[in-house]
Amino acid sequence: MSGLESLEALSSAPAAEAAPVHVQKLDAHGRAYATGKRKNAIARVWVKPGTGKITVNDKEFAAYFARPVLQMVLNQPIVAANRVGQYDVVATV
Repeated sequence: MSGLESLEALSSAPAAEAAPVHVQKLDAHGRAYATGKRKNAIARVWVKPGTGKITVNDKEFAAYFARPVLQMVLNQPIVAANRVGQYDVVATV
Protein backbone atom coordinates (compact mmCIF):
# COMPACT_ATOMS: atom_id res chain seq x y z
CA MET A 1 0.00 0.00 0.00
CA SER A 2 1.33 3.38 -0.88
CA GLY A 3 1.10 6.38 1.42
CA LEU A 4 -1.82 7.88 -0.50
CA GLU A 5 -3.85 4.66 -0.43
CA SER A 6 -3.38 4.21 3.31
CA LEU A 7 -4.39 7.83 3.85
CA GLU A 8 -7.56 7.29 1.81
CA ALA A 9 -8.34 4.17 3.84
CA LEU A 10 -8.05 6.13 7.06
CA SER A 11 -10.17 9.02 5.81
CA SER A 12 -12.97 6.69 4.68
CA ALA A 13 -13.17 4.94 8.08
CA PRO A 14 -16.36 5.69 10.02
CA ALA A 15 -16.04 8.33 12.74
CA ALA A 16 -16.30 7.27 16.36
CA GLU A 17 -19.54 8.08 18.15
CA ALA A 18 -19.54 11.01 20.56
CA ALA A 19 -19.39 10.17 24.26
CA PRO A 20 -22.67 10.61 26.12
CA VAL A 21 -23.05 13.89 28.01
CA HIS A 22 -23.22 13.52 31.80
CA VAL A 23 -26.22 15.32 33.28
CA GLN A 24 -25.94 16.07 37.01
CA LYS A 25 -28.91 14.88 39.05
CA LEU A 26 -30.41 17.38 41.49
CA ASP A 27 -32.15 16.62 44.79
CA ALA A 28 -35.54 18.00 45.87
CA HIS A 29 -33.87 21.27 46.96
CA GLY A 30 -32.18 21.80 43.58
CA ARG A 31 -28.71 20.89 44.87
CA ALA A 32 -26.02 18.85 43.15
CA TYR A 33 -24.11 16.48 45.47
CA ALA A 34 -20.60 15.05 45.28
CA THR A 35 -18.34 13.07 47.60
CA GLY A 36 -14.55 13.04 47.76
CA LYS A 37 -12.49 10.50 49.71
CA ARG A 38 -8.84 10.17 50.67
CA LYS A 39 -7.62 7.55 53.14
CA ASN A 40 -10.16 7.77 55.99
CA ALA A 41 -11.33 11.32 55.25
CA ILE A 42 -14.62 12.01 53.48
CA ALA A 43 -15.72 15.37 52.06
CA ARG A 44 -19.34 15.97 51.11
CA VAL A 45 -20.24 18.95 48.93
CA TRP A 46 -23.57 20.41 47.87
CA VAL A 47 -23.80 23.06 45.14
CA LYS A 48 -26.96 25.04 44.41
CA PRO A 49 -27.80 28.27 42.57
CA GLY A 50 -27.38 31.21 44.91
CA THR A 51 -25.31 34.26 45.78
CA GLY A 52 -21.79 32.81 45.86
CA LYS A 53 -21.63 31.95 49.56
CA ILE A 54 -19.12 29.18 50.38
CA THR A 55 -19.47 27.39 53.72
CA VAL A 56 -17.15 24.70 55.15
CA ASN A 57 -18.27 22.92 58.33
CA ASP A 58 -20.77 25.72 59.10
CA LYS A 59 -18.06 28.41 58.84
CA GLU A 60 -17.44 30.96 56.10
CA PHE A 61 -14.64 29.66 53.92
CA ALA A 62 -12.45 32.69 54.76
CA ALA A 63 -12.61 31.71 58.44
CA TYR A 64 -11.95 28.03 57.70
CA PHE A 65 -9.13 28.71 55.20
CA ALA A 66 -7.20 31.61 56.74
CA ARG A 67 -4.41 31.69 54.13
CA PRO A 68 -5.23 33.71 51.00
CA VAL A 69 -3.57 31.11 48.76
CA LEU A 70 -5.98 28.42 50.02
CA GLN A 71 -8.93 30.74 49.41
CA MET A 72 -7.66 31.34 45.88
CA VAL A 73 -7.33 27.58 45.24
CA LEU A 74 -10.89 27.06 46.48
CA ASN A 75 -12.25 29.77 44.16
CA GLN A 76 -10.27 28.78 41.04
CA PRO A 77 -12.84 26.34 39.54
CA ILE A 78 -15.64 28.86 40.00
CA VAL A 79 -13.60 31.67 38.43
CA ALA A 80 -12.45 29.42 35.56
CA ALA A 81 -16.07 28.50 34.80
CA ASN A 82 -17.02 32.21 34.90
CA ARG A 83 -19.66 31.50 37.58
CA VAL A 84 -18.56 33.83 40.40
CA GLY A 85 -21.52 34.78 42.60
CA GLN A 86 -23.91 32.33 40.93
CA TYR A 87 -23.69 29.25 43.18
CA ASP A 88 -23.68 28.54 46.91
CA VAL A 89 -21.35 25.76 48.07
CA VAL A 90 -21.77 23.86 51.34
CA ALA A 91 -19.07 21.37 52.35
CA THR A 92 -18.53 19.09 55.32
CA VAL A 93 -15.10 17.56 55.88
